[in-house]
Amino acid sequence: MKLKITPLNIATAFFIVAAAYIGIYGIKINNSKTLNFGGTVCAVFLLFALVVFVIDMMLRNFFPDTKKLWIIELSFIVLTAVIYILVK
Repeated sequence: MKLKITPLNIATAFFIVAAAYIGIYGIKINNSKTLNFGGTVCAVFLLFALVVFVIDMMLRNFFPDTKKLWIIELSFIVLTAVIYILVK
C-alpha cells in the first residue's frame, strides 16, 4: 500500500498524541467533583482516532486520486466542525 498523507491521517495522529499526553500527564477538569477523568478522556480520544482511521481507509478506497481525497477529507472535517459548533 502506498503511503499517502491526508488530513484524516493528521487528525488520527493528533488524537493519538493527545490520548498519550493525557494518559501520561492526566487532565484537570474545572468544577469537577471527581478527581480524575484522565482515563475516560484518553479512551474517548483513542476511540475518535479509531473512527477517523476507519473513515480515512473507506475514503481512500472510494477516491484513489490524492487531490480529490484531500478535498473530500477537508470537506468532511469542516462539516464535522460546523455540526459540532451548531450542537454545542
